[in-house]
Amino acid sequence: MTPDHDRSRSPGGRTPLPDLLRGHRLAAGLTQAELATRAGVGVRTVRDLERGRATRPQRTTVDLLADALGLTGPARQAFLAAARPAQAAPPADAPQPPVGGPDAADAPRPPARHLAVTGSAGTDSGTPIALPQPVPLLGRDRDVAEVTALLAEHPVVSLVGLAGVGKTALALTVAYAAATDHPAGVTGVLVGEGSDAADVLAASVAVLGVNRLADLSCRLGGQPALLLVDAVERAPGPVAEALRTLVAAAPTLRVLVTGRRPAGVPGELVRPVAPLDVPPAGLEPADPAELARWPAATLFLARLARARREPPTPAELPALAALVRRLGGLPLAIELMAARGRILDVTELLDRYGDRVLDLAGVRPGWEPADPAAGTVTLREAVATSYHLLAPAERAALRRLSAFRNRWSVELAEDLLADGGERRDAVPLLDRLRELGLLSVRGTGPFRFRLLDAVRDFATEQAAVEGELTAIRRRHALVVAGLVRRTAPGLVGADVPTAVHLLDEATSDITAALAHAAEDDPATALLLAAALPRWWRLRGRDVSGRRWLRRLLADPRTAGAPPVLRAWALLGSARLAAEHGAGGGELPAVRDALEIFRAAGEVTGELSARSVLCALLSSAGAHREAREQAEAALEVATRHGRVREMAVAHQHLTWHDVRVADLTGARRRLATVDRLATQSGEQRLRLLARADLAEVTRLEGRYVDAVELGRRAADALVELGDPGRWRRVVGTVGLALALEGRVAEALEVVAELRPAHPVPAQRRPPGVEDPAGERRDVSPEEVVCALIEGHLALHRGDRELAAEWFTAAAESAGGGGERRDVVEALVGLAASTGEVAVLDRLDRACRATGIRLLPREEALLYALVARRERAVRGN
Repeated sequence: MTPDHDRSRSPGGRTPLPDLLRGHRLAAGLTQAELATRAGVGVRTVRDLERGRATRPQRTTVDLLADALGLTGPARQAFLAAARPAQAAPPADAPQPPVGGPDAADAPRPPARHLAVTGSAGTDSGTPIALPQPVPLLGRDRDVAEVTALLAEHPVVSLVGLAGVGKTALALTVAYAAATDHPAGVTGVLVGEGSDAADVLAASVAVLGVNRLADLSCRLGGQPALLLVDAVERAPGPVAEALRTLVAAAPTLRVLVTGRRPAGVPGELVRPVAPLDVPPAGLEPADPAELARWPAATLFLARLARARREPPTPAELPALAALVRRLGGLPLAIELMAARGRILDVTELLDRYGDRVLDLAGVRPGWEPADPAAGTVTLREAVATSYHLLAPAERAALRRLSAFRNRWSVELAEDLLADGGERRDAVPLLDRLRELGLLSVRGTGPFRFRLLDAVRDFATEQAAVEGELTAIRRRHALVVAGLVRRTAPGLVGADVPTAVHLLDEATSDITAALAHAAEDDPATALLLAAALPRWWRLRGRDVSGRRWLRRLLADPRTAGAPPVLRAWALLGSARLAAEHGAGGGELPAVRDALEIFRAAGEVTGELSARSVLCALLSSAGAHREAREQAEAALEVATRHGRVREMAVAHQHLTWHDVRVADLTGARRRLATVDRLATQSGEQRLRLLARADLAEVTRLEGRYVDAVELGRRAADALVELGDPGRWRRVVGTVGLALALEGRVAEALEVVAELRPAHPVPAQRRPPGVEDPAGERRDVSPEEVVCALIEGHLALHRGDRELAAEWFTAAAESAGGGGERRDVVEALVGLAASTGEVAVLDRLDRACRATGIRLLPREEALLYALVARRERAVRGN
């Protein structure tokens, strides 16, 4: 089927665009939505064109549709002519639209073969400037300075970037900033569609003040002049030809070019224009001043103020930061989104448009077209125009790179693009993407490359159209799994901060890879997840990490995975479960993993399994078996010369020394841990040994020293991560403060450990019924807080309240952990009540756990019994 050119014709003998477009679409067998997706335009654009509602669409939109329909030769020329019919040239004295405004370079152009020339202006420096005043810029000071300096070194500087990124606004500001360096004048031309080299050359020499090119050198008189050429993409070949002629004829002339692509002339310096800086992920601003550091947020606030009178409320600020980040810092996108603030608040904007930024549409700021439909632009169309400047192989590469969710390195890009085949140098490709403004390059580390959000979203759409999305995501998951498995060994030893930082940078990609692979390729997802438990634990993600591992282990499609891989996954699940007190149920799985590692001769796995067993068995009250596992781990580590694992085994044995009240032995063993950790370069183990030393010091009754040691360790743990260990050592500090009677400081620790439950004036012990009559679960932190509250109440002489807190702690702590929480709670309860039944309960707890009372605890209970006996004799 072909378009019916005889069915309806325009007065000029051409088939009207609506009929022509519909005919070509039907001949290609496409729906309106399919054509829109293939072309990268909005479906509404196609619908309006076929209904005749857009009388003069943008040239870029027409080109995209022609490409999507596969039109070439005469058919393409007829299509373009129907879409953009030639108009009569305006009179010579007719006003022309000026160069300027944040989006002037991307606005609809004058008719073909005509150039827009600006009016005249001047500066205090005396340099004549034939350009409009620039609009105020935000966050572009460095750009202005750099481009101004480049003009002194290069005859042609091209500002390249996506539509709406602010190329023209930056160029105008640079032109005014550089005016004093160009005393022969500053002027500019706006390239129109269909212009040829003669048009560009004639307009350029005219605005420079002469009628003939031969007179230009004499006119400049050897002084520098600056010519701004806006919208080079409208006629790239003719502009390049004209600029070569101009620069050769006038060596002192400097040319500043703007466009979506470079001019392509000798001596040209391409300077991509990046979007405005956006707030970082995770920022939760409390007031607008926190957002002032980020130009994109400042611009959004300024434009929002035009749309509504009320400033954003504190509740809207986190959504504002997230929305600006989602818009990628593109000024055009910010303008279009902020305009919707007349109807919706910021949170509603994020909810409604956060996942649809490509569909943002509106009339370009600063220009009021006669035909509103022709002036409408969407981000999708803006990105599509730059996308179609790429060669087919470059487009395919861009579609693959869209799988990355955040910043990535050259090496990761090459891994992804190789797809199991030949690995090629990705630098030329990345340079090309940067040259067209599709790629952001920030910072100096390896992870400094990132596709703009709008570009990534568009490329993902195109990958779906090409049927590549599943394969791309599968390859992305393999690449991320490789990165994690290469990095995971660094999570122990001297390189922990480096390894943690690297995985932190890849967080978004790790999450995306897990989500996609869990559905499509669970074996790869298991490979990835099994390498992550240490990082998850250091970052406080023990619950979500364990959920991933359990889900993947239960998936029937992973049943055939290598036994050692499944053993690591089982071990990781147990390690994470121990962090939130759910490790008891993981004991059988860890024992199974231990046997798999032993059968496979996997020494590292065996030592890790025994270490996890030590922790789980101690938490379950099986102290004897826990000690046996620690001693076995020490023997294996010593036999194989594993110094780090020897230190870990000694650390586990420290708490068995504490359990039998051998604090001197525990202190000696921690010194051994410190020595072995130093020998192996394991700074994290040294830090944990110091945290444990703070607890031993507290148990010795040296509370002031315990507070000092604990606070130093807590500060270091904040930098390292590991929130679980941080909470433990902060609990040690709080208990030492409470036992020392430093009430205010101890209550600060309680508030720090329990931020979700502010301490009221009349505090209630955890685990008891609240006013609504419901019991609430008790976290390990609240058990420690209950002990602190009990000691403080006892210090104040409120024995009744102290008894309530100690009872809650004893009932919630379960069977003996590393901190001896049950025994400490029962000792406090006995001191509060003096009841014989409590002493009997304490005796049973010590027998069951094998815990021996410390000398100070025995002295306290001895004094308590003595007082009770004296009271009985007195009666």
